[in-house]
Amino acid sequence: MVQYAKARLDASFAALSDATRRGVLEQLGRADASITDLAGKFHMTLTGMKKHVGVLEQAGFVTTEKVGRVRTCRLGLRRLEEEAAWIERYRQLWDARFDELGKVVEELKQKEKVDGRKRRE
Repeated sequence: MVQYAKARLDASFAALSDATRRGVLEQLGRADASITDLAGKFHMTLTGMKKHVGVLEQAGFVTTEKVGRVRTCRLGLRRLEEEAAWIERYRQLWDARFDELGKVVEELKQKEKVDGRKRRE
């Protein structure tokens, strides 16, 4: 189970790491599109766009259907709950660390004020 979840997260974050693939997802969020249409919108070759769509398809973000010579892409059914939960755990961790750092900074500021008053006296 842990290995499966890790592999799935790796595939998700790898797919989302590329700006073109994120753009494709945004585009498909508006409407289904053929690979030809997507390639034109992103100014790339059909082969290049097929590779991007393939990565998104492997991650479960996109599904494709070929009818005749046209391969149509649409958003997949896969949602980002696991990825959001992973990010949330780390967000909470970093929030707690920054809160602690803020306390240390405040303590140092207070100590600096007290030390500054003692020197003037």
